[in-house]
This record gives sequence, C-alpha cells and structure tokens, in this order.
Amino acid sequence: MMNATDIRKSFLNFFKEKQHEFLRSSSVVPHDDPTLLFTNAGMNQFKPIFLGEQQPTHIRVVNTQKCIRVSGKHNDLEEVGFDTFHHTFFEMLGNWSFGDYYKAEAIEWAWELFTDVWGLDKNRLWATVYEDDDEAFELWPKVTDIDPARVLRCGKKDNFWEMGETGPCGPCSEIHYYIGEDPSNQSAEGVNNSDEYWELWNLVFIQNNRLNDGTLEDLPEKHVDTGAGLERIVAVLQGKTSNYDTDLFTSIILKTEELTGKLSKDNPAPFQVIADHIRMLSFSIADGALPSNEGRGYVLRRILRRAARFGRKLDQHEPFLYELVDTVCKIMGKAFPELIDKQKHISKVIKAEEASFNETLDRGIIHYEKLLKNLKGKIISGDEAFKLYDTYGFPLDLTQLMAQEHGLKVDEKGFKKSMEVQRKRAKESGKFKADMKNIKWTTVSEGDDSVFLGYEQVNAEASIKRFSVMDDTILLVLDETPFYAESGGQICDKGTITGDGVDLTVNDVQNENNVFIHYCSGDFEEGKASNSISCKVDMQRRQNIRKNHSATHLMHAALKEVLGEHVNQAGSLVHPDYLRFDLTHHDKITSEEIIQIENLVNRQILENKEVTTSIKEYEDARKEGAMAIFGEKYGDTVRVVTMGNYSKELCGGTHIERTGDIGLFKITEESSLAAGVRRIVAVTGPKAVEYVQMQSAVIEDLQIKLTSSAQDLNKRVDQLLQQKKDLEKSLKQKQKSSSTFDVKKIVTEAKVIDSKKIIVYETDAADMDTLKEFGDQLLNALDSGVGVLGSTSGDKPSIVVVVTKDLNESGISAPDLAKSIGAIMGGGGGGRPHLATAGGKDKSKLKDALKKAELIIKDALID
Repeated sequence: MMNATDIRKSFLNFFKEKQHEFLRSSSVVPHDDPTLLFTNAGMNQFKPIFLGEQQPTHIRVVNTQKCIRVSGKHNDLEEVGFDTFHHTFFEMLGNWSFGDYYKAEAIEWAWELFTDVWGLDKNRLWATVYEDDDEAFELWPKVTDIDPARVLRCGKKDNFWEMGETGPCGPCSEIHYYIGEDPSNQSAEGVNNSDEYWELWNLVFIQNNRLNDGTLEDLPEKHVDTGAGLERIVAVLQGKTSNYDTDLFTSIILKTEELTGKLSKDNPAPFQVIADHIRMLSFSIADGALPSNEGRGYVLRRILRRAARFGRKLDQHEPFLYELVDTVCKIMGKAFPELIDKQKHISKVIKAEEASFNETLDRGIIHYEKLLKNLKGKIISGDEAFKLYDTYGFPLDLTQLMAQEHGLKVDEKGFKKSMEVQRKRAKESGKFKADMKNIKWTTVSEGDDSVFLGYEQVNAEASIKRFSVMDDTILLVLDETPFYAESGGQICDKGTITGDGVDLTVNDVQNENNVFIHYCSGDFEEGKASNSISCKVDMQRRQNIRKNHSATHLMHAALKEVLGEHVNQAGSLVHPDYLRFDLTHHDKITSEEIIQIENLVNRQILENKEVTTSIKEYEDARKEGAMAIFGEKYGDTVRVVTMGNYSKELCGGTHIERTGDIGLFKITEESSLAAGVRRIVAVTGPKAVEYVQMQSAVIEDLQIKLTSSAQDLNKRVDQLLQQKKDLEKSLKQKQKSSSTFDVKKIVTEAKVIDSKKIIVYETDAADMDTLKEFGDQLLNALDSGVGVLGSTSGDKPSIVVVVTKDLNESGISAPDLAKSIGAIMGGGGGGRPHLATAGGKDKSKLKDALKKAELIIKDALID
C-alpha cells in the first residue's frame, strides 16, 4: 500500500515525465490577491494567465497546492470532523496546460494515472461531462477504455466552471469513484447524488469568456486546469472510507490520544476536528498569518478556539494543541519545508493563543450554562451570542456549535447587528493605485516592455509604450526603466521623466504582473508620446533606501545570532528615512540584546565587506543557506544577495556595494506588534548620526537641569522618582485618614436578597488606587454579596465592583457588572472575576449609574 508521500510524489513524477514543469505551492496566505483571505484552489496563482494579464513562463505545469477553505461558498466548517471528507486545510494536486494540450490529453492522462499507474478498479470509475460538451463526451471512450455507459452528461451546476460572474470559464469533466461494498449495485443515478460516489478529479477546460451581458465568447487560447484532492485520493488508494483513517491524519490522532489519555474510537469527532484544525493552523502560521481580531487573523483565532473547545471534550484544560505541531511537521515537512523552518514559531504562537483563550473559556462556559438554564424557546439571542464573543472570546461559530449540541439555534442577524453597534472596523486607507482592468491605455508602440535597468543604472533613455491620463495623474509604461517598483517591503523610486513635450515627476511605481506602471504628475503632451524620453531616479533617495535595505539584511542575521534561529521576518518596510522590521519572537527584546544586535551590525559595517548579487536556481540557493522571506513569491530562478560571509538572502531589492556604505546603524524603537511578533525601527547613515546627535543634546540638557554628570543621570532620576513616590504615598495616607469610608458601617447597612448582601456607595476616594483599596476592604468584609463603590475624583467618574467567590462560582463576575454600570457613565469596564473597575466621561452620570447599579445587581442575582 502506497503512503501519502509516495502518492504525492508519483503524481508529480507522472506529469514531469510528460514535460510538465513542477512549480512549488504558492503561499496559503495570498499576499498579492486582496480578494482572497486564503488560497483556496490550485488555480489561484495562475489567475493572471487565465485573465490574459500575464504570459506563462511554462506552458505545462504540475504542482500540489496548499489550500484553505473556511469562508464564503466553501465554508463547510460545521461538517469538518463530523463527516469523512470535509477539511479546512487540504492539498490540491493539479496539472495545467496554458494554450498547449487540451481535452484529449487531459482525459487520456488522467485515466492512465488512475488505472495504469495507481491501479484503480475501472469498474468503479465514472466520468461526467457538461451536457453541451459533445467533444469531451466523444473523447472519453475514444482515448480511454472506459465503458461508454459510464460517461454521463450533467448540467451547469456540476460540470461548468466559472472564475466569477464574468471572465474565463468553461466546461469540466469529473472523475468519480464508487466506494460502496457491492460493485454490482452501481447506477448512473448515484453519481453526484450518493455519498458512495466520490468525486476524485476535476478536469476544467477553459475555453470561454463570460461577458457582462451573460453571453459566452470563445477565448483565443484554450487552457486546462485540473484539481484532485490528495486527501481523498489517498483514502481511495489506501482502501479507506474516511480521510481521517489515512496516514495524513492517523499520527496526529494517535498523538492526541497520547496527550489526552482518551481513545478516538470512543468519540472520533473531537480527534478529527483537532487533527484537521492543527494542520490548517500550522500551514497558515508558517506562511505568515497570525491570530488576531481582523480578517484572516480572526479566522485563525476562530479555528484555534474551536479546536480548544473540542479539547475540553477530551478533558484538556491546559494548552496542548501546540504539542501536535511536531507531528504535523514530521508528516508534511519534507514536501513543505517551510513547516520545518517555522516549527518553533508555529508552536509558540499556538501555545500563547491557547493559554490566552483558556483564561476565559471556563468562565464563558459557566455563563453559557447559566444562559441555557434561563432560556425560553429554542433560539439564543444575538445579544447573548455577542456577549459570549465580546466578554469571553467565543467566536459565533463556537456558540453555534455548542447550541447545536443542545438542539438550539443562534440569532445570527442579531449577533451581527450587535457587532456593528459595538465595533467600527477600521478601513485601510491605501494610496491611489489604478485597477489594471479599468485603465484605458493609449498604445504608442507594440512589443515587450518594462525591462528593469535599475540594478545597474539610475539614469536611462527610454521610450513610452503606452500611456493613460486619469485626472491629474499620468500613467506611463516604458520599454525599459531604471525606476524600482514597490516590492518586497522596499518602497518605489521617485524621480523625473523628461523629453520634448514631457516634463513629469514620478511619484509612484507599481508592478502589475511584471508591468511597471509609473504614476506621474506634471506636463504631458500626448501628441509627443512617441519621442525619446530621459529617466532620472532621485539618487540621494535611492542611496538612502539602499543603505536601509542592506542594513535590514545584516540586522536579520544579527537577530538570529542574538535571539535564536526561530527568528524570521514577518514583514518589513524599507524607507529612505528608516527601516521597519517585524520578526517572530515572543519576548520583549531587552536593552542588552539591542546593544548586541547593534554591535554585530556595526561590526559588519566597519569591516566594509563586499555586497554581491547572483542569479541561481531556487533549490540551489536554499541548499546554500539563503534565507527566503515570509510571504514572498519566488520563481524557479532567484536573485541572491550576499554580504561577506555574514548574510545571504533571496531578494529582488536594491543594495549598496559594500557594507561600509551604510555608515552607522542605530535601533530607535522596539515594540510588540501581535502575539509572537515584535517590531523594530532603525535608522542608518546620516539619519543615524542625526539621531545620535539628538540623543546627545537631550542628555546634555538633562545634565544642566538636574545638575548631574551623564554617568549619574540614571541615579539622579531614580532619586527624583523615589521622592515623588514618597510624597504621593504621604498624600494618600493623609487623604485616607480624613476619609469618611467606614467599611464596617457600610456592610452593616447593606441590603440583603436571599442572604446575599448588596452594597452601592459613593466614596470620597481621591483616585482609582484608593478606590480599589476601599474595594479590597469591602470584599474582605463580605461573606456573600456584591459591592459597588463610586468616586468622582478629578473630572471623570470611577467605580469599583467586588463579587465574593461563591457568586463567582455561580456565574456572576465583576467585569460583567462593571461593563454594564460603566456603560451608563459613557465608558467601559473590566478586571478580574472578584474585582473590576469602570470609568466614564461625565462625572454627573455617577449618581445615575450608582442608582441603576442596584437593579443590575439584583437582575444578576435573580438570574
């Protein structure tokens, strides 16, 4: 029996022998396609070819593409883990022809691989074609030995593929396999209708273009785009009826059994959900995504929290998912080495996210169970679902999953309404960038364009190939250009384009499918567009960019040396004034570590090492130790930038000639960007000198003001801070001694409901710290109850809410009450289950808030 690795390899080798070029899987995080959250099909990276925006490098291609489907029409999340074949992450095996071979070869080779190479039973295979595709219908029995009765015509829903409402499309032919126990009991009616017939391979014939009016026109070139899910192929070849029984999943499930002490045969769903989700998380994090509250980051957070919830079904109350990452890497790391490269990073990100969620999960479950107890009817309101999301971090689909287990539904529209009221999502404000499809170009001359000269020169004579005038912006495409287009974190060049009738300032340069578009302003006589023009890059700006880019490479190497090999680039910006670098690291980078990093980089600068570039095969460059960067898309050949024997990276940017050209390197900022990601900002050359001079001036000024030497400044500042602290402490003690707060008296006068005390009291606390101290006193004096203390120190109102431990255990938490009361004052609240605080904007609202606080507490106690 073939294992999954052999099956993947045999597929790729089969098509390599038929002159197909192997292309590595593109990133599962499509950094260059804003329309997609995740890569969801093998054809995604070839969209520009199908749309006619880009010429193919190879006319025959084969690959295995990492795919994630968790949203839109492909959202089958509820089924994942509960059936045998739905997944959030899967591999799509595919072969492509771009204007080369067509239906006959695609059909013949698919049948050959299935029956001759993999030995699938011909008597279990069926083929479907689009009902109007006579060509494919006649080809199947002609180029294969399939029983003609097993070739079926089907409608548009099953056998016509479209990229979108308009654009490239065409008929497809699917191969189905009968997995039932009785081969003699097959029928054409079962195909596309019965779970016993599995679709294994879809052969798409892209021959049409869908126009805006819905009609079809023939494309000038015809393409083949096929897709076969590896997981299902492996299941069939290994004689399994569930993907989870194949060697792609069994090791993960066995490891989960080992970690939990439970057996999957007793309750398979949690094990299968976890096995699926850990694969999705590992691959998406390896390709640069991180859990967050926005976009694809929120999808990761949802999936991780869903897996953690199923971990609770296996009695896991501590982080454990991260311990499965090693197993995923062992299974998939050889085919996808980025998993091995980022293994430690993946584990750390997942562990941190698990730990964060576990802190609120138990309290959320208590609240959910309390909600169920008081629920009338079969629908959980949108407000309640949102409260679980907002307070306890439960994604909507997690609440829906829990509701489903109790035969309930969630008001999804109400949830979305509450979400809109509570949160206003920020919209990214991007700079002007024209949509290639909407640009009306005027062609000056035909032929190739956009040859980049900028590695060798900053001035060039060129000619305009086409132009477009959009309001005050002139867009130019040249035959060749020295201007660098924004890419790989390096911003574009600026400069001038001049000639007879042309006097333009270049403000931006963008690369659209290998076409360099120059966004310009100034004077442009369209009638003189055919004249020769002179391009001149702003050299000083380019030089500053080069310094910062080369320093980024040196810093990357230094970061690995000081912090560890787990460090990887998670984003960057190379600007003429500074460099910004995001790195995978979980701890704050200390002052001592920053000094070490700076010393290492500046040592390389002082040694003035030569910076060299070379063009190599991708695999050769990687074997030599060249670092590849998160999110970058690399072709078969790559540009390698080497700095002495210290740094070697794959990079298409511009660089200085020797490290000494950088001059000086200085880190100016270090901060947290997200869980497991830190951000560094640094300056080089004149900007670094300027920064050091500024710091020196500040120190000199402080020396004068504090009458201290530079060496004693820290000591002097510490003395002043201690004096301030002592004065504040003395002031607080005086305020307390004069305070009217008498905890014993207040507790004695408390209202009592069902033996639980309710205290709402306005204090004369001078600040929040004093108010919290009063809260601690009140909590210690209460046996069972809730207290709310208020104060109007300064211009704003403040409250402290305390809840005794017995009420915490029954689901009443101080943060919930603080949020509700804080809202009355125009603010919010939060804290720990037993003590929380809230602030407001208008101190006149405090009395109203305290008045309503008693009702809020009573409602919580009655619930």
